[in-house]
Amino acid sequence: MRNIYNLKQSNHRCKKSPFGGFRGLLFLLLSFANPVFAQQLAKLSVKISEERIDAPVSVSLDGINYNTDKGNLALYEITSTGEKPVSSQVEAGHSARLWFILNGVSAKNTERTFVLKLEEKAATAHSKVLLKRDHKDLSLQMNEKPILSYRFATTYPPDTINPLFKRSGFIHPLSSPGGEVLSRIQPPDHYHHYGIWGPWTKTTIAGREVDFWNLFSGQGTVKFTGFLSEAEGEIFSGFQALQQHIDFGAKGEDQIAMNEILDVRAWNIGEGVWMIDYTTSLNSPLKNGIMLNAYRYGGGIGFRATEKWHKDNCTVLTSDNKTRIDADGSFARWCIVEGESAAKEGRSGILFLSHPSNRMHPEPMRIWPLDANGGRGDMYFEFVPIRHHDWKVEPKQNYTLKYRMIVFDGKMDAATAEKYWNSFAKNPQIEILK
Repeated sequence: MRNIYNLKQSNHRCKKSPFGGFRGLLFLLLSFANPVFAQQLAKLSVKISEERIDAPVSVSLDGINYNTDKGNLALYEITSTGEKPVSSQVEAGHSARLWFILNGVSAKNTERTFVLKLEEKAATAHSKVLLKRDHKDLSLQMNEKPILSYRFATTYPPDTINPLFKRSGFIHPLSSPGGEVLSRIQPPDHYHHYGIWGPWTKTTIAGREVDFWNLFSGQGTVKFTGFLSEAEGEIFSGFQALQQHIDFGAKGEDQIAMNEILDVRAWNIGEGVWMIDYTTSLNSPLKNGIMLNAYRYGGGIGFRATEKWHKDNCTVLTSDNKTRIDADGSFARWCIVEGESAAKEGRSGILFLSHPSNRMHPEPMRIWPLDANGGRGDMYFEFVPIRHHDWKVEPKQNYTLKYRMIVFDGKMDAATAEKYWNSFAKNPQIEILK
């Protein structure tokens, strides 16, 4: 058998091929030696029954024969002009899922088709949310623009204030896309307020009252214990943190009343709006569990707003069309909280979304009235799943509350809020086509 060297020596005797003579033949030989690999794994039909906007969606990879050791997963949307690459991200686990985003507005009663392939080539890198850690904060950023910081270090109050007000495990600052800081910690009127956090208040353990929120009571606190995971990807980046609710009043040593896994992720939908998921899962190791008593405060997510906001420049609108005048104690699927800011639009805000799987959904809320704090009307918002009824957390059982925040500059109307809620409330129907 002649080798390539012999072929080169006898090049003058080769007939010209339809691929461009001997050089074309050599190109074909090299191409077959290094083929461009692409295998279609599945075709996906996404049926949209409600109008959505920038909707993260996922499909289970169970039953799809893939192995990333043999290539890279690549997703394409089938359009009238051909296949359009779509960024995607695998969330590994007991049942792996492929995440991608239906960018822009997806109209009601429409269908979009995608094809999933296993390819040899690596996916093209795009901008993504990055995690940055220093000695006290784990921060999420988009192209150097701050989204939020999670404070894992213990934060102490001013020297003249009781050190019982110290705390770790909260989000601050939360910034708008335009750079306006929207959260606040340790305001002089409430030193136990910490930006965005889970303020469980009245609880009962073995007949004793334990308050994990009003820290000055000395009954309990919540502290950061460790990061369970950190993730960066094309579709979302975030972290899972273990937070422990500590009961100071137990006999002997302090005891863990609840272990909380806080899952925070920011979705890569661009730089105009931040989309942040805040998911909290509770589990009690106590023999008889813990009772979360009904009270106007106490919930999965609370928000103390910037000191700039007061009754004259801050507004509220709920999914039931209630405002700051009548929203407190009412129920809602979503709530827009916005106020004056230094962003070029002149206003910034947060749309808070409650997931349908949450306890007491639509959830009751705590919203400070217009005369709060001596008539200044500062802003405090909270979804309170125990506002009207007790909640018994049984031992060794998991309980999860899911929230999403849409952080924006400018104003948001109810129609836009509905689109975002549809995007959060449930996954669209996804059919795997053969």
